[in-house]
Amino acid sequence: MRALLPTTTACLFLSCLAGSFAGSPAAPAPTAPTAPAAPAAAAIPAAGTSTDGDAAAKHAKRTACLKDAKAQKLVGAKKTAFVKDCVAGP
Repeated sequence: MRALLPTTTACLFLSCLAGSFAGSPAAPAPTAPTAPAAPAAAAIPAAGTSTDGDAAAKHAKRTACLKDAKAQKLVGAKKTAFVKDCVAGP
Protein backbone atom coordinates (compact mmCIF):
# COMPACT_ATOMS: atom_id res chain seq x y z
CA MET A 1 0.00 0.00 0.00
CA ARG A 2 2.89 2.35 0.71
CA ALA A 3 4.23 2.03 -2.83
CA LEU A 4 0.87 3.02 -4.29
CA LEU A 5 1.10 6.73 -3.37
CA PRO A 6 4.50 7.47 -4.97
CA THR A 7 3.57 5.44 -8.03
CA THR A 8 0.26 7.25 -8.46
CA THR A 9 1.94 10.61 -7.96
CA ALA A 10 4.60 9.82 -10.57
CA CYS A 11 1.97 8.66 -13.07
CA LEU A 12 -0.10 11.82 -12.63
CA PHE A 13 2.99 14.01 -12.99
CA LEU A 14 4.11 12.23 -16.16
CA SER A 15 0.62 12.32 -17.67
CA CYS A 16 0.51 16.10 -17.13
CA LEU A 17 3.86 16.48 -18.85
CA ALA A 18 2.83 14.23 -21.72
CA GLY A 19 -0.38 16.19 -22.18
CA SER A 20 1.43 19.52 -22.31
CA PHE A 21 3.90 18.26 -24.92
CA ALA A 22 1.19 16.73 -27.06
CA GLY A 23 -0.72 20.01 -27.29
CA SER A 24 2.22 22.23 -28.28
CA PRO A 25 3.30 22.59 -31.92
CA ALA A 26 6.68 21.20 -32.95
CA ALA A 27 7.99 24.51 -34.29
CA PRO A 28 6.24 27.82 -34.86
CA ALA A 29 5.87 28.84 -38.48
CA PRO A 30 8.04 31.82 -39.40
CA THR A 31 6.04 34.94 -40.18
CA ALA A 32 6.98 38.28 -41.64
CA PRO A 33 7.46 40.98 -39.01
CA THR A 34 4.73 43.59 -39.03
CA ALA A 35 4.65 47.12 -37.70
CA PRO A 36 2.51 47.76 -34.63
CA ALA A 37 -0.90 49.18 -35.40
CA ALA A 38 -1.19 52.88 -34.63
CA PRO A 39 -4.94 52.85 -33.77
CA ALA A 40 -4.39 50.31 -30.99
CA ALA A 41 -1.83 52.57 -29.34
CA ALA A 42 -4.16 55.56 -29.68
CA ALA A 43 -6.93 53.70 -27.84
CA ILE A 44 -4.92 53.70 -24.61
CA PRO A 45 -5.56 56.97 -22.74
CA ALA A 46 -2.54 58.99 -21.80
CA ALA A 47 -1.82 59.83 -18.20
CA GLY A 48 -3.44 63.02 -17.00
CA THR A 49 -6.45 62.89 -19.32
CA SER A 50 -9.87 64.27 -18.49
CA THR A 51 -11.05 60.94 -17.05
CA ASP A 52 -8.35 61.17 -14.39
CA GLY A 53 -9.35 64.75 -13.65
CA ASP A 54 -13.04 63.83 -13.50
CA ALA A 55 -12.41 61.02 -11.04
CA ALA A 56 -10.22 63.26 -8.89
CA ALA A 57 -12.82 66.03 -8.94
CA LYS A 58 -15.61 63.62 -7.95
CA HIS A 59 -13.49 62.26 -5.13
CA ALA A 60 -12.66 65.74 -3.86
CA LYS A 61 -16.31 66.79 -4.01
CA ARG A 62 -17.47 63.68 -2.15
CA THR A 63 -14.79 64.19 0.49
CA ALA A 64 -15.95 67.78 0.99
CA CYS A 65 -19.58 66.61 1.27
CA LEU A 66 -18.61 64.02 3.86
CA LYS A 67 -16.78 66.68 5.88
CA ASP A 68 -19.86 68.90 5.73
CA ALA A 69 -22.06 66.01 6.89
CA LYS A 70 -19.69 65.36 9.77
CA ALA A 71 -19.69 69.05 10.71
CA GLN A 72 -23.50 69.00 10.75
CA LYS A 73 -23.35 65.77 12.82
CA LEU A 74 -25.57 63.86 10.41
CA VAL A 75 -25.82 60.07 10.79
CA GLY A 76 -27.55 57.18 9.08
CA ALA A 77 -30.13 57.84 6.37
CA LYS A 78 -29.90 61.62 6.80
CA LYS A 79 -26.15 61.51 6.13
CA THR A 80 -26.62 59.28 3.08
CA ALA A 81 -29.30 61.54 1.63
CA PHE A 82 -27.21 64.66 2.31
CA VAL A 83 -24.12 63.21 0.61
CA LYS A 84 -26.15 62.05 -2.43
CA ASP A 85 -27.72 65.48 -2.83
CA CYS A 86 -24.43 67.27 -2.25
CA VAL A 87 -22.50 65.18 -4.80
CA ALA A 88 -25.28 65.38 -7.39
CA GLY A 89 -25.60 69.15 -7.02
CA PRO A 90 -23.60 71.73 -9.00
